[in-house]
Amino acid sequence: MVVDDQASMRAMIRRALQDLGFKDVRDKAGPVEALAAVRSDRVHLIISDYNMPDMDGLQFLEQVRQDPVIGKTVFIMLTGSADKEIVQKAAALGVNNYVVKPFAPAALKEKIERVFGELT
Repeated sequence: MVVDDQASMRAMIRRALQDLGFKDVRDKAGPVEALAAVRSDRVHLIISDYNMPDMDGLQFLEQVRQDPVIGKTVFIMLTGSADKEIVQKAAALGVNNYVVKPFAPAALKEKIERVFGELT
């Protein structure tokens, strides 16, 4: 599940994931819709932007981690800055990894592999 309020970023990440071999790539424009979708149809990976209206990526991560059904879902945060405070808060909330934008597909692959192991 790719969650980002920018359609162009969702499309770029979706394409990168498909190029890496992911078959079922879904996306939502915001965390509220994404939470509902993930609760009703579980996913193995959430890639979420940090800076979004209504609910930021940290609040979204916290909602995911507090849910007994989806709480263990792998969560990778995208952020436009390497703000140490955001990274520390994300780590405290249980983020699996993070990627600083802009990024190359190879960087995303490396972050995913650190969690899941080598992609084939």
